[in-house]
Amino acid sequence: MITHNLFWEDPYKKQASSCLETIIQEEGLIFEKSLFYPTSGGQPCDLGMIEFENFSLKVVNVKKTATGKALIVPDFIPDNLKLGEPAKQIIDWDLRYKHMRMHTALHLLSVVIPLPVTGGQIGSTKSRLDFNMPDAISDKQIIEDKLNSLIANDLLTEQLWITEEELNTKPELVKTMSVSPPKGSGDIRLICIRSEKDQVDLQPCGGTHIKNTSEIGKIVIGKIEKKGKNNRRVNIHFDL
Repeated sequence: MITHNLFWEDPYKKQASSCLETIIQEEGLIFEKSLFYPTSGGQPCDLGMIEFENFSLKVVNVKKTATGKALIVPDFIPDNLKLGEPAKQIIDWDLRYKHMRMHTALHLLSVVIPLPVTGGQIGSTKSRLDFNMPDAISDKQIIEDKLNSLIANDLLTEQLWITEEELNTKPELVKTMSVSPPKGSGDIRLICIRSEKDQVDLQPCGGTHIKNTSEIGKIVIGKIEKKGKNNRRVNIHFDL
C-alpha cells in the first residue's frame, strides 16, 4: 500500500504537515507526504496553500509523478527553500469536497448504466461519463430517478486493495475502457460502495470519495450527447 498519499488515508483531512523532500526548479515541490490530490483519472487536482515558517505559497497545480507522488506546483519557488524543511499543507476544502461528491456520483452512474465506460471528467459542479452506448436512452428521467434512489440509500464507501494478479483474474472490475489501472507499482486500490448487506459497486480507482452517498445530494441528468457511432456522453450536475 502506498502510504505517502494522505488524501487516501483520510480524504476529509483539511490540513497536514510534512517535510520537503525534493525541489525541482521551475517545476514544483515534492513532500514526504502529500495532502494534495494530483490530477489523474479524470479528477482535477486539489488547490490551496503551503505554509512555511516565514512565508506561504499558493498551490496552482498538482501533477502525478511516475512514482505516484504528487508534484505540487506553487505560484513561485523561493531560492531559500531547504530540503527537510517542514510545512503545513492546506487544501481548498470546498473544492475537494465537491470533487469527492461528484466522483462517487459517477461511480453510481456506472451502476445505473451498466455499459463499458469510454471516458469521463469530474468537475466541481458538473461531470460526465462517456459510454459505449449504440442506442439512445429513451427516458433520461428514469436514469435520474434510479441514480438519486441509490444516493438516498445511505450507501457506504470504503477502499480495499487487490494485487495485480488478483485483478488479472477479475477483468470485470475494470469498467473504464480508456484508462487501465496502474501496473507495476504494487497493490491496486479499489473503491467499494455497499449497503450494510450488499455490494453495489467495486472498481479500481485512485480518486477521493465521500463516506456515505447521502452526502452527494440530489443529482440532475443533463444533456445526453452522441459522440460517435457507439459513444454517448451523459452529463450530470448538482441540483443547486
